[in-house]
Amino acid sequence: MSNNTSVRQVSRLKRQQRVRAHIKGTTARPRLCVFRSNKHVYAQVIDDDLRSTLAAASSLSPEFKSGEGKKTGKPAAEAVGLLIAKLCVEKGISEVVFDRNGFIYKKNGLIATLAEGARKGGLKF
Repeated sequence: MSNNTSVRQVSRLKRQQRVRAHIKGTTARPRLCVFRSNKHVYAQVIDDDLRSTLAAASSLSPEFKSGEGKKTGKPAAEAVGLLIAKLCVEKGISEVVFDRNGFIYKKNGLIATLAEGARKGGLKF
């Protein structure tokens, strides 16, 4: 831990390690890992057996930006969830394991909104 690391970051990293100890993405059920920064939301589907990323989407993706209007916050998270679900369905992935990556899953938060968007897009957790 460096001097620039805040208590919140350390807490998130500890939660991340706890969650990762139990969650593993396989070829049959890859891991949907999410990350959120102050401005953007990212999601990627990872096969831990092959150590490869199968699909990735973010609020910086060209597909996302081609949509109508500027989206931030919850609308952006839902749109990224729909986009990652669309990419997964195109590749034949229907079931995933959800990895919140140490972020807190609040009922009205960005992580829950992204998960909801992915479910609407056809992914099963």
